[in-house]
Amino acid sequence: ILIFILAGLLVHCVFLVSIFDIYFSSPLVHGMTPQQTPLPPPAKRIVLFVADGLRADSLYELNNNGTSWAPFLRGILENNGSWGISHTRVPTESRPGHVALIAGFYEDVSAVARGWKENPVEFDSVFNESKYTWSWGSPDILPMFAKGATGDHVYTFCYAAESEDFGAEDAAKLDIWVFDHVKSFFNSSRSNQTLFSALNEEKVVLFLHLLGIDTNGHAHRPNSREYKENIKQVDEGVKEIASMIDDFYGNDGKTAFILTSDHGMTDWGSHGAGHPSETLTPLIVWGAGVNYPQKVTSQFFEDNFLKEWKLENLKRLDVNQADIAPLMASLIGVPFPLNSVGTLPLEYLNNSAHFKAESMFTNAVQILEQFKVKMSQKKETTLSFLFTPFKPLSDSEQISFLKKIRLYIQQQKYDEAVSLCKTLINLALEGLSYYHTYDRLFLGLSIAVGFVGWTTYVILVIIKAHTNLTKTVPTNKKKSTVLFWSFFSTGMIIAFFLLIQTCPWTYYIYCLLPVPVWYAVVREIPIIQDLATNVLSLHIGQSIGFLLVCILGIEILVFSFFYRSALTVGLLVFAGWPVITQLWIQAKIRALIWTLLCVLLAIFPLMPVVGREPNIPLVIAAGLLTLLISCFSLASLCKSENKYRDNEDLKVYFYQMLSIALSTYVVSSTHESLKNKQGLPVLNQIISWMTLVSSPVLLLLSPTFLFQRLFSILLSLMSTYLLLSTGYEALFPLVLFGVMFVWINMEQEALQHYGLSLKPKLAVFNFTYAMDITQFRQLHLDDVRRSFFFVFFIVTAFFGTGNIASINSFDPASVYCFLTVFSPFMMGGLLLLKVVIPFVLVSCAFEAVQVTTQLSSKSLFLIVLVISDIMALHFFFLVKDYGSWLDIGTSISHYVLVMSLTIFMMVMNGLAQLLTTKRLELPRRTKHHSM
Repeated sequence: ILIFILAGLLVHCVFLVSIFDIYFSSPLVHGMTPQQTPLPPPAKRIVLFVADGLRADSLYELNNNGTSWAPFLRGILENNGSWGISHTRVPTESRPGHVALIAGFYEDVSAVARGWKENPVEFDSVFNESKYTWSWGSPDILPMFAKGATGDHVYTFCYAAESEDFGAEDAAKLDIWVFDHVKSFFNSSRSNQTLFSALNEEKVVLFLHLLGIDTNGHAHRPNSREYKENIKQVDEGVKEIASMIDDFYGNDGKTAFILTSDHGMTDWGSHGAGHPSETLTPLIVWGAGVNYPQKVTSQFFEDNFLKEWKLENLKRLDVNQADIAPLMASLIGVPFPLNSVGTLPLEYLNNSAHFKAESMFTNAVQILEQFKVKMSQKKETTLSFLFTPFKPLSDSEQISFLKKIRLYIQQQKYDEAVSLCKTLINLALEGLSYYHTYDRLFLGLSIAVGFVGWTTYVILVIIKAHTNLTKTVPTNKKKSTVLFWSFFSTGMIIAFFLLIQTCPWTYYIYCLLPVPVWYAVVREIPIIQDLATNVLSLHIGQSIGFLLVCILGIEILVFSFFYRSALTVGLLVFAGWPVITQLWIQAKIRALIWTLLCVLLAIFPLMPVVGREPNIPLVIAAGLLTLLISCFSLASLCKSENKYRDNEDLKVYFYQMLSIALSTYVVSSTHESLKNKQGLPVLNQIISWMTLVSSPVLLLLSPTFLFQRLFSILLSLMSTYLLLSTGYEALFPLVLFGVMFVWINMEQEALQHYGLSLKPKLAVFNFTYAMDITQFRQLHLDDVRRSFFFVFFIVTAFFGTGNIASINSFDPASVYCFLTVFSPFMMGGLLLLKVVIPFVLVSCAFEAVQVTTQLSSKSLFLIVLVISDIMALHFFFLVKDYGSWLDIGTSISHYVLVMSLTIFMMVMNGLAQLLTTKRLELPRRTKHHSM
């Protein structure tokens, strides 16, 4: 069994990782020559303000009395500069956002694993190409541009990481720190001749990274007063800095200013996915070489923002985020960053047509250079007879394009030259994408073949080992040897093929994985033949009906990832299960409680998703309700004349109840303290961490009788879950546990109903003395339903708490009882724990169902594996990398979620066994009761 589970884990990890290799590998290539516009640039220096986490609508909209939150910037876009919306891409995080702005390319997802801090790949940037860059701001962002720079010309000034505190009085102080340090830097330069002359050079960049808005958005939400006030403070700071810089250079008219943001933010204060509130950021450009506002009578955009913002008469110039890097390079006359895929937004430039055409030509050649390198790399690693080049940009086409553009520029036909440059850029980008995704179909097919093979193999294992559908067939030695060598040679051919093409090592895994998997399937051909004859002798109608019900069930689960309400429909069907199967006749009260609890649980998927306002009274109510239920359970335990009861055990429950009471108090006082801007109280933080550590220990001290241990599991998990809750989700584990508890009882009734076994007495049932191996029975069709119930409850455990199938469905407020200083991995770990707790409840209940229905844990678990693998295969084919960023982000999230759930279920299976059967024995003075 262990080897099988390890093999399963390995296979699923490969399937999960494959998605990133197939769809999201690094787009970077190296070996291009830098390209620079030959004409003198309009500006000597550029000042880049990045207001981290600033949404476009938050900056442009007017408040209730018709004035702007940022009057200075509003004045600039109405009178002095150009404006628009910068469209960012998934993942909407600080690191990829800044890389797109400053280096001009969209980072691959591999950066996720590195917490956005270091450079997963070396890249060129506008800062690297500049003569000097001075930057001020967050230690999370600035160092990565200094690290990637050649030579020693990028200087950084950062505050301490501890300053990024969500629970602080006001995060706007981060921005004030930046503005103050820039002012003192310029003042000190007057008495420092070296610095003064460096500042007066050409090709200078000043970068101000303003993190306050992002931190306030996480802590208080983007619609809060704090977020809006922070925008006001940034506006005032930008005004002061712009005025000071103009004075310093004697108003020489050689400074360009850009204000933008790296990403937006959802209404509930998170970012990372592709919702418009995350991908639409503001862009305002003014100063040297920049166009003045252009008046228009009408302009068409699919959104209605212009009307809302009262900006219908000023031309809105939208760009992709990566277009800002070439814009900066063009304004100060530095080479375009080597890996930039941005297209220069000409409408922002106020310069001669000749300058625009030359800049556009430089842009086209720089992107074409990348295309050539990418093509030659692919050509080298592909067998010549298999290589299909990108037809629209063959060598002759490239030469013809470049000649034509040069000719147009010489003939001063600048508009034609620009339009031809744009065509060339689009073709080169298409070609880059073509070669970047060259192996996608082949890899995707390999994974799909492996997936189907694995699922088939698991089904065969179930039928062979756990049912009576087939009789054992003697193996033919000669045939199996031939089979082995034919598969072995197939594997060798594939490996040789990959070796000639110098493919990366991961390709070997994806392409060779299907070989052993299908070998295992083909070895069982006699079983398949035997099964086919057996199935044909059954009622065809029944078999087809059963198959249709299975398919419908799985489709409902897949559907629930898109519409959470599908779970409500499923739970209402579950509520009617005792009626449909006539179970209610033999257990009326249990059936009634089951129906009521299922209906109650069905309400949760209809509740609003994350982003709701925190509702601490509900969390407190959940804590008190848990205590109330505990008191009733303890009272009934004390009353029962249970010879196995021990007074020492009751102490464990009292400690657990004390822990619940403490957690309820901590949640209440922490949120009160944060509301009053007094930060996270140290005592509360200590209690929270101690609860987290002690609750699993207390759990393992409790007795292993079925109900007592399950009850102890609930109390332990609830004490931690309360600390991570901010609203209605705190009530969810209680209702879920109620359903699980009744489910265990209902399964007993089902066993009797189908006459599969005698009913064990659940009250004295002990996990530790679970059945010996001879008492395990074979699988019955009803066991497929049991497994489906488990998968359904696992999915409900995820979506029922307000999660959505997306990477941004977390609420940072959940972890405030543990920490408020920004720490992506620590916060991520705690949020993951919050997601896992309901899973653990379901897994432990499922373990109880397996043991009490006399099934080996392996047989039911294999059915679960098949169901979740079929779901995963659905989502594998639904992954896409085109369309809106929302669609792309969601499709990846779905696949990663389903694969994670499957891997999780394997781990949970082991964890549930540990939590239900293991017990820590403390040295006791009393003598043990004998069994």
